[in-house]
Amino acid sequence: MIRKVSFLAVATLLVFATSCKNEKETTPAAETEMTFETQKHDFGTITQGDKVEYDFKFKNTGKADLLITDAKGSCGCTIPEYPKEPVAPGKDGIIKVSFNSAGKIGENSKSVVLSANVPEGKKILYIQSNIVSKGTN
Repeated sequence: MIRKVSFLAVATLLVFATSCKNEKETTPAAETEMTFETQKHDFGTITQGDKVEYDFKFKNTGKADLLITDAKGSCGCTIPEYPKEPVAPGKDGIIKVSFNSAGKIGENSKSVVLSANVPEGKKILYIQSNIVSKGTN
């Protein structure tokens, strides 16, 4: 009985000891920062069916490489493009956001969520527009 308990105790300790080594080492978020010129863009009045784009410009104002791991638009009509390589401290980058207004009408707001190694874990960009029917603008 003591042998079984001892074996279980050793096995449990080994599981905990080895599981900690599987964690990825990442740059501490406190050392990175992503500063945008603006996080919101208004396309103004556009015609239904227009495809518009905007470049959100940012700078890595932190002390370590900035890594953007994902970017997701709030719907299929909002497509972000982002740098896949690390952005060095002091360097600039661009997040290009494309919006397709097909099937939309009126005031419209969309967002893009960026996942990155920044203290808050993410940054959010916003676009808006007023979409009018063809022939009414």
